[in-house]
Amino acid sequence: MQTKPTKSIFWGAVRLLGNNFLMAATDEGLCYLQFHDADPAAAVDEGAWSELAKWARAQLPEPNWVEDAEKLQPYILQLEEYLKGLRTTFTLPLDLRGTTFQQSVWSVLHEIPHGETFSYSQVAQELDKSSAVRAVGTAIGANPVLIVVPCHRVVGKDGSLTGYRGGLRNKEKLLLLERANRWSLSSNVIDEIR
Repeated sequence: MQTKPTKSIFWGAVRLLGNNFLMAATDEGLCYLQFHDADPAAAVDEGAWSELAKWARAQLPEPNWVEDAEKLQPYILQLEEYLKGLRTTFTLPLDLRGTTFQQSVWSVLHEIPHGETFSYSQVAQELDKSSAVRAVGTAIGANPVLIVVPCHRVVGKDGSLTGYRGGLRNKEKLLLLERANRWSLSSNVIDEIR
């Protein structure tokens, strides 16, 4: 009987510029990025870990878990550059796992320019599925790679901040950071936003 090879998930908890993240990657690329509450030096936030484990069970049954900050270093570097206002696009490899519809929604999210926002309706229109606004919202909520797949750039039709797995305060901070970067404000203003 042939055994199915297990895929390794390299994971780590990271603190960058006052933000705590739980991230994971496979050999193919970054597959998971989420904010979490606990200080990584102390422990991994139980809720964030539970969410990562649930995602992994659905996408990569029986993975080989490897805590490896060195393997995550290229992803950490680009995330840090983004948070410092030095990067507006990510060039790192991704290993996005989801349904065909979710993948199409996430592809549209990549097209939203840095510092700009789309409504859920606009995302649906980009897919030629104007009546699928709720399905679009569900797909956006299932995005496993926050920030890099910029679901924070999707707002309500009236411009209001709407749900975000990373928390509305973090969504607001990311949008302010991008707007400040887009308008080339001084680094002092960017520091105040953080």
